[in-house]
Amino acid sequence: MPSDTKRIDIAVLRRNRLFGILDAAEMEAVLAFAQVRRFAPDERIFTKGDPGDCLYAILRGRVAVHTESEDAKVMLLNTLAAGEVFGEIAMLDGGERTATVTAAEPADLLRIDRRDFLPFLEARPNLCIRLMTVLCERLRWTSAIIEDTVFLNVPRRLAKRILMLAQSEGRQTPDGIRIATFVSQDALAKMLGVSREIVNKTLKSFQADGAIAYRSGYLIVHDTAYLEKLAG
Repeated sequence: MPSDTKRIDIAVLRRNRLFGILDAAEMEAVLAFAQVRRFAPDERIFTKGDPGDCLYAILRGRVAVHTESEDAKVMLLNTLAAGEVFGEIAMLDGGERTATVTAAEPADLLRIDRRDFLPFLEARPNLCIRLMTVLCERLRWTSAIIEDTVFLNVPRRLAKRILMLAQSEGRQTPDGIRIATFVSQDALAKMLGVSREIVNKTLKSFQADGAIAYRSGYLIVHDTAYLEKLAG
């Protein structure tokens, strides 16, 4: 096992279903060919169209997943934190990357190359079946995001996004659920594919109804039931 993987917190990796399905021996085998890579804030990890030659697991920090149209409009698809995995689909089929990923803050990533991972899978047919289940979950999530974009209005989509952030990064406080990650209005707008002005107006509406507080880029959810009812 390379020296830079000896100090990895396995519990962080097991937060993700992809690594959570590995038994102890399988995890050790994966770490034997994995590498730790460090990225500075705003450093590009890979670009849409790049070959899918590896996957990454986040050990520390956050990354931003985004795509860009031909007229340079950017849509933020997701932000991922420690324990989450990205790039696995392109790595498995060898196709091009479907989005660009950059480090949102200093990040330590575990890189697993396709040339090492495929032989590892070929020797473990049962693991392939387990992996298919994980990939189906990712596909369902992607389909749900597309449906929301097409069929839901902005208040419903923003309510759903805030609930997702509260579930993944929320901390219970006396004031409510505080989303630990800084989330700018510009980032929310890019997640929803709308203008910052629309997001600002919708956030003010939520605040006026007492559902949330939004101060300097940090969200506190006061009324989860309000957002759940609105999200439908």
